[in-house]
Amino acid sequence: MRVLSVSIAVFCKFATMRALLMHPYVLVFFGGGAGSLLRYIAGRVIPVTLTSSPFPNAILFVNVLASFILGAVLSWVIARSAGEEARLLIGVGFCGGLSTFSSFSYDTVVLLQNGRIGAALLNISLNVVLCLIASIGGLLLGQKL
Repeated sequence: MRVLSVSIAVFCKFATMRALLMHPYVLVFFGGGAGSLLRYIAGRVIPVTLTSSPFPNAILFVNVLASFILGAVLSWVIARSAGEEARLLIGVGFCGGLSTFSSFSYDTVVLLQNGRIGAALLNISLNVVLCLIASIGGLLLGQKL
């Protein structure tokens, strides 16, 4: 009888832990942390200068990557009428932590303040156009998975 009561207690703790880990707030929290960490790593790894003058390459990269991932995840979730947990973990959490409109905006303002109007316009254009293209690519990929 003792073995049965221990087994039931372990099962209840496992079920409670699973319910906790699948809670929407927890999914968004862990996804956001992972996305933020990847954004930080990208900022450390991707050089600021691919040309002769500084440009926010890392922010452009993470914004395009997040747009692609978000498009793929959302189209995959919609096509299968499933995966609310995947949408919260990856779409809301990870992509929300990874992409950064505030950094994109700040970098653009700094470029403008430094008189680099062409670079600011290029930054705006590349972020908008490449993120739209990445979203479309992600949507198409998600539908095929």
